[in-house]
Amino acid sequence: MSTLKLTFLGTGGAQQVPAFGCECAACLRAQQQPSYRRKPCSAMLEYNGALTLLDAGLHDLTERFTPTQISQFLLTHYHMDHVQGLFPLRWGMGAAIPVYGPPDELGCDDLFKHPGMLDFNHRLNAFEPFYLQELQVTPLPLNHSKLTFGYLLATPDRRIAYLTDTAGLPESTLNVLRHQPPEIIIIDCSYEPRAFTPKNHNDLNTVVELQKEIGCQKIWLTHISHQFDLWMMENALPKGIEAARDGLTLTAKADGYDYAYF
Repeated sequence: MSTLKLTFLGTGGAQQVPAFGCECAACLRAQQQPSYRRKPCSAMLEYNGALTLLDAGLHDLTERFTPTQISQFLLTHYHMDHVQGLFPLRWGMGAAIPVYGPPDELGCDDLFKHPGMLDFNHRLNAFEPFYLQELQVTPLPLNHSKLTFGYLLATPDRRIAYLTDTAGLPESTLNVLRHQPPEIIIIDCSYEPRAFTPKNHNDLNTVVELQKEIGCQKIWLTHISHQFDLWMMENALPKGIEAARDGLTLTAKADGYDYAYF
């Protein structure tokens, strides 16, 4: 039986951690201890011998992977910090690489006009499941300034929801997650607890309320800012909620999950 492995390639926002020029305690820690650095939010899925890159925010994808390693890209949206790695990669040599994502007609800059080896003819519809090498993927609309999908990833035994970038969740997406509660939710949490949900990205209070509403036992936070890292240096997260770091791997097996850093 195949296992699903998800590796966090980046757990930060566009600003990353350490932030350029910042001397806060969180940024100084990240400068001194590389394990606390946060690259742009992205992940890698491995299932049934296929490798799917979930967003393409890392600028050095052409150095990390060969063309034959990447089965496809699955994009949440077309903001630059989630697609910038595609710009040099598209001019590579080899077979076309499928790119799945929301039906955003604008995309980002000239990617659609000059796709190179990338095949963007795989635009998805909200709530319509499809399969990547037998992994069921359901696109879920999110609350963001650009058309954005999260994804419910399902094997015969396990369900993981990957939800970034978002500020709260649309009611339609909440309904799906209430009726199909994932064992794990990976969700945007850019900010420390605030009185109101910020624009475009969650704060911790919003995530806590979503956890209660959906009933998920385990939350992993991503898209984390240096401000939130600074808050976490002085405060504990609620039970069942943890902050992911770059390099964390979640392996979903029939009998549960394993967590490890590579």
